[in-house]
Amino acid sequence: MQNALRPTEQSASAHEVLYRTLRTKIMHGQLRPGLALTLRGIAKEYGVSMTPAREAIRRLTAEGALTLSTSGRVSTPTLTNDRIEELSSLRALLEPELASRALPRAHIALIDRLHAINTTIAETIAKQDANAYIRTNLEFHRTLYLRAQAPAILAMTETVWLQLGPTICALYGRLRRTAPPRNHRLIIAALRAGDEPGLRLAVRTDVTQGLKLLVG
Repeated sequence: MQNALRPTEQSASAHEVLYRTLRTKIMHGQLRPGLALTLRGIAKEYGVSMTPAREAIRRLTAEGALTLSTSGRVSTPTLTNDRIEELSSLRALLEPELASRALPRAHIALIDRLHAINTTIAETIAKQDANAYIRTNLEFHRTLYLRAQAPAILAMTETVWLQLGPTICALYGRLRRTAPPRNHRLIIAALRAGDEPGLRLAVRTDVTQGLKLLVG
């Protein structure tokens, strides 16, 4: 069974492992927008009973990662332009704040790590691998934001990423990426210089510019 949970995960709650597995797939755009899911199908695919499948779907629906129609149909979200703009505005508020809080703790090892991730992003772009691009792009941002030591703000930010994942992957081709995002280099430069206003601007531009290209 391709997606069966590994034996090493048996010590963890089955629904917790399933929840995190599905959450990661949705955030990284591995499930397309509007994909219908069933409890029975999820339970069979991941080798769990109906109870953990039901609990995982309940939690993901509460986070906005899945939508529940009035008829009880569960699916990944298909975002309207208005919704994309709303989520973009949230990123513009939350992520510069996280970056600003991280700045005083931005040691050389962190900056070197961000540079290495940016190199990996370039490789995913060359391969035109949308899922890998989304995964490594989020890794770049999360690596920086973890230094903010602001778990509540980061949790809200990840909820926004979660809702955007399937749509960003589906529309990835419209970005026509040929090189790593220019603003990543500006983020790294601002961290090296200790430039807080420059860092806020680079992060805000980075997290909204691509989304604007998806609207219209």
